[in-house]
Amino acid sequence: MRVITRDEYEPDKPGILSLIREGVVFIYPTDTIYGIGCDATDPEAVARLRSIKQRYDKPFSVIVPSKQWIKDNCEVPAKAKEWLDKLPGPYTLILKLKNKKAVCSQVNNDEENVGIRMPNHWIKEVAERLGTPIVTTSANITGRDFMTSLDDLDDEIANNVDFILYEGEKKARPSQIVDLTHKDIKIIAR
Repeated sequence: MRVITRDEYEPDKPGILSLIREGVVFIYPTDTIYGIGCDATDPEAVARLRSIKQRYDKPFSVIVPSKQWIKDNCEVPAKAKEWLDKLPGPYTLILKLKNKKAVCSQVNNDEENVGIRMPNHWIKEVAERLGTPIVTTSANITGRDFMTSLDDLDDEIANNVDFILYEGEKKARPSQIVDLTHKDIKIIAR
């Protein structure tokens, strides 16, 4: 597994983005913890990610390219507008997907909802530049502790990803989940 710092990412950005378009699975920092992901429109990459993470049933969330992407591809009820105004930030907003082709079916297991993430972090630029969402889920085997530094990266994950964008230890918690698909807003504890 190749470890790439932010300083190394900047000059090699076109090459790294090209690798993501080709279907790599990689680890990256966010405004909360380290995530693991891939191009959310690539079914083979998402299947590989599910295998690496050993998460076969539950849907994944995605880092979106823009707020416009959310409006174009998701149903945004009036109650969700205040939450959209909080983005970028440490939130995962669950919205109904109106464009089923916006992510491959393996992301949300053909469910009608999708988790939307727009971190307050430079990593959101990756989705912006790709113009497509990237899967975002904690960088761990399902049920194990999430990654905050290279020291606690699970060997099974490390041995199966293509690279990691690394910026040192993270001291936050996973994003807060806000379900906006029901009549009442449901905030799920971190």
